[in-house]
Amino acid sequence: MGIRTGIVRAAASINIKKLNSIEGDAVNNQDKLLSSLIHQARNTQFGIDHSFDKIRNYKDFQKQVPVRDYENLKMYFNKVVSGEKNVLWTGKPKYLAKTSGTTSGSKYIPITKDSLPNHINSARNALFSYLISNTESKIFDGRMLFLSGSPKLEAVNGLLIGRLSGIINHEVPSWMHNIKLPDYSLNTIEPWEKKVELIIEDLRKRDLRVISGIPPWIQMLCEKLIQITGKNSVAEQFPNLELYIHGGVNYAPYHDRINKLIGKEINLVETYPASEGFIAFQDDYHINALRIISNSGIFYEFVPKEEVMLDNPTRIQLRDIEIDKDYALVLSSNAGLWAYLIGDLVRFVSKNPYRLLVTGRVSHYISAFGEHVISSEIDKSLSSAIDKHDLSVVEFMVAPMVSPNNSELPYHEWFIEFKEIPKNLDVVAKTIDDSLCNQNVYYKDLICNKILQPLKISLIKSGGFKEYMININKYGEQFKVTRVCNDRKIADQLNSKLIKI
Repeated sequence: MGIRTGIVRAAASINIKKLNSIEGDAVNNQDKLLSSLIHQARNTQFGIDHSFDKIRNYKDFQKQVPVRDYENLKMYFNKVVSGEKNVLWTGKPKYLAKTSGTTSGSKYIPITKDSLPNHINSARNALFSYLISNTESKIFDGRMLFLSGSPKLEAVNGLLIGRLSGIINHEVPSWMHNIKLPDYSLNTIEPWEKKVELIIEDLRKRDLRVISGIPPWIQMLCEKLIQITGKNSVAEQFPNLELYIHGGVNYAPYHDRINKLIGKEINLVETYPASEGFIAFQDDYHINALRIISNSGIFYEFVPKEEVMLDNPTRIQLRDIEIDKDYALVLSSNAGLWAYLIGDLVRFVSKNPYRLLVTGRVSHYISAFGEHVISSEIDKSLSSAIDKHDLSVVEFMVAPMVSPNNSELPYHEWFIEFKEIPKNLDVVAKTIDDSLCNQNVYYKDLICNKILQPLKISLIKSGGFKEYMININKYGEQFKVTRVCNDRKIADQLNSKLIKI
C-alpha cells in the first residue's frame, strides 16, 4: 500500500466510524431534519404560502404540503430561474442542475450552498466506505476517471446552470485534484466521440485504478480503448484497475460484457446520485444494496407504488417502511424541494441499517393490459437470458404492441441491439418471457389466459440506438435510453432502425 492510500485510509476510518454512529439513529435524524428544514424555510415564499409557521409535526406537514412533481411546482421553479430570492429556500441557489423534463422540456433543479455538502460528502463517503470494506485496496495510489458531463456552465440571471456531473466538477475537494481525471480542458471537448478519443490518449500514460460513469458509456469507453490501444482487454493496459463506481442505470445487463472488456471481475460500488440530491450508496461492496443517507439535508417520504397517481396518496416516513415493497420516493430538502416526487421507485431490503434497491421509474412501466411490469422486472428478465445464453446486449427498450396486424394477440415488443445476434432468438425470447412470468403474476395470468401472447424480440441494427439518441439530440454521457414505455412513441421512432428479417 502506498503512502497516499495509507493516509486516506486513516482519514476514512475516522470518518466512516462517525458516519456509522450518526446513521445508526436514522429515524431520529429524519425527525430532527424535518423540523430544521421547516424552520429555515419559514420566511421563503413557499414557506409563507404553505403556512410553515403553523407546522408543528409531520401530520401538519402532510396537510400543508401536498406531494407534487416538477410540473406542479413549476411556478416556484420558474421564479428561481428568473433570479428571484427566497422562493423555495433562503437566498438564491448557487447552481441550477439542468435535466431532461417529461412534458415541458428541461427541468432546473436548485443546488444551494446548504445542499452542496450532500452531493460532495456522500460521493466521498462512498469511496471511503469501499476503502474500509476492502483492506487490500490501493485505489488512491493511482488515478480515477470520472466520465461526466461538460463542466462548462451557463450564467443566467446571476445563476450558474449545467448538468449535475458538470457542476460537481467545480466542487471537487482540493485533495482529489491530483487524482481525478479527465482534467478541465479535456472534459469540455465536444463532440462526445472526440472527447472519448482524447481521454483515452491521455489515459494511456496513467496508472488508472478507478472508473466511474453510467454503464452504457463505460462499456463504450472500454470498447473504444481496446480498439485504439490494440490490447486484448482494458486490464492489459491498466493492470491496477480495481473499482467501477456506477449508478443511474441498472447494471445487471452490462455486468458480463463490461467484465469481459476489462478482462477480469472488477469490484463494484453502486451510488444513487440525482440532481435532487445524493440519496444512497453501497456502503459495503460485498452487500448488493444501498444505504440511505438520513442526515444530509434530505427528508424522505414514501408513497406505495399503486397510489402514486392518486390525488391524496398514503405518505409514510422512513420509520414506517415495509421490507420488499415498492415505493415512490418523495423528497424535501435544503435545496428547496418540498414533498417533491422525484420519479423513482425504491424497495427496502433491510431496516438495520436502512438499505434499498432502485427498482424503476414511476413513469417507466408497462401496464397497457393491467400487468404493471416495472423496470427491475424487465432488467432481471434480460439478465437471466444474458447469463443463460451468453448474450452481449448493447441497448434495449420495451413497449406494448396493443393492436398488432393479422388479428394477432397483443404482446410486449422488445427492441434489442445485440453485439452479436443470437442464432436461437426464439429461445432467448422464451427465457425472458418465462422470467417475467415468474416475477409478475399479473403478466403470467394474461399470458396463460390468452389475453397476451409471449413477448417478441425486434432486432435493432448495429448503432441503431446511437442514431436514435442523436436524432432526438440526447447523445452523450449524460443521457440514457428510456428502457420501458407504456406507449409506442419511442417504439415508432425505432422502427426505422430495425433489421429486416
